[in-house]
Amino acid sequence: MGAKKIVCLGGGSLYFRRLLPDLLLNKELEGSEIVLYDIDNEKVKRMAAMGQRLAKTVGASFKIRSTIDLADAVDGADFAVASIGGSGAEITKDVYGSRFHSADIHIPAKYGIHQIVGDTCGPAGMMMAFRSVPAYLKICREMEKRCPDVIVLSHSNPMAVLCRAMHKYTNLTVIGICHGVQAGISHAAKILRVPTEELECIWIGTNHYYWFTKILHKGKDMREKLMSCVRKDQAIKGGKLCAGLSQIYGYHIVYPEDDHTIEFYPFLTQVNGGYNKLPYDLAKSAKEFVSEETAPMPGAKPVSKEVRAKFFKNYQKLLDETKLPKNIDNSITGEGVGAIISAIANGRRQVCIANIANNYAISNLPRTAEVEVEAVTDSKGVRAVQMGEAPLVLKGILEKRFVWQELVVDAAVKGDRNLALQALLIDEMAIWPEKAEAMLDELLLASRSLLPQFF
Repeated sequence: MGAKKIVCLGGGSLYFRRLLPDLLLNKELEGSEIVLYDIDNEKVKRMAAMGQRLAKTVGASFKIRSTIDLADAVDGADFAVASIGGSGAEITKDVYGSRFHSADIHIPAKYGIHQIVGDTCGPAGMMMAFRSVPAYLKICREMEKRCPDVIVLSHSNPMAVLCRAMHKYTNLTVIGICHGVQAGISHAAKILRVPTEELECIWIGTNHYYWFTKILHKGKDMREKLMSCVRKDQAIKGGKLCAGLSQIYGYHIVYPEDDHTIEFYPFLTQVNGGYNKLPYDLAKSAKEFVSEETAPMPGAKPVSKEVRAKFFKNYQKLLDETKLPKNIDNSITGEGVGAIISAIANGRRQVCIANIANNYAISNLPRTAEVEVEAVTDSKGVRAVQMGEAPLVLKGILEKRFVWQELVVDAAVKGDRNLALQALLIDEMAIWPEKAEAMLDELLLASRSLLPQFF
């Protein structure tokens, strides 16, 4: 295989602490150029230095550099891996600690919507998309000019919305990469007490929201046994809601944790008394993501030299602690981005899990719907494996979700407030129209500096 150019978009993101070591261990990619691009020069330079240190440790012949010049970064790229959080150049460990995301959580809470993670659906997921979609499309336009055959692997949330935006408004090949299904398969294997790699699974759904429709172990149907095991142990830590809903649907929810699943339902608008009154173990989960409701929402004040210095001290510490793993990540039990890039670069067929346009892989769902499916690599990207039909109850749930994703994408691109309001009202966390409109005004104002399309 000839050397490839791999560009890391949002290269200062701590996600690349995981990705760079994975790439460096892949012998088939040796000789490739890895370019880290970010709008924050200090972060991306430090990340590149970490990569150079690790490359020297393993003796790998990669050329690793950083840049804040987008044209330079993407020019002639074969692959692009994106991890852009939609919080501008804020000095935070991740998007969840940004003042923008804090507003996404605090403002809806005033209106009775108590989100927890807030990166996939609901008002917070919508706002994250509004800030991210323009940034992604700007980069895509540059790639369409400078590397039109590039294969983009997107890691950011809201995964399905971002992938749909790029599929709808660009001509690039885009593959969404997540680990939710892999976590669900591993969780099911643990319950069934069988090796993860021995489970044969088929699931139906979109990112962070899917159900097993078939589970086999060495040809034996294990779905009923899995359901029975879950029935006996409803008190799975962090999974009580998923366990209960699985019994009702008759299909086991793949993603095992309640904190993501609950945001696809209207239950969060029915909580009286704030986050402390959330049922199951969700009050505890909320504390990991949400600051105290009584705490003031962070303002848009400049970051002091002291705050910036403290951030980079901690940031550098994390980079210095990063070591090479013993094994390359694979694309069945993990995300396996390095393995996927290597397989595509070599035109090798390899099974992976990908977020792509449906194209009837799930035969009774819309062709353009963004679904997370099993797929096979080839020299042009990935092709979906047929996943069968969505059972009626799951079909109804998902089709509403696909409409929400489409409305959010179009609102983000056009800066259309009415489409944004339609998205809020079709979402499961919908509130009274006049309240939704007032909430939308507050949310847009809180992110105004990153939302020129709306103002």
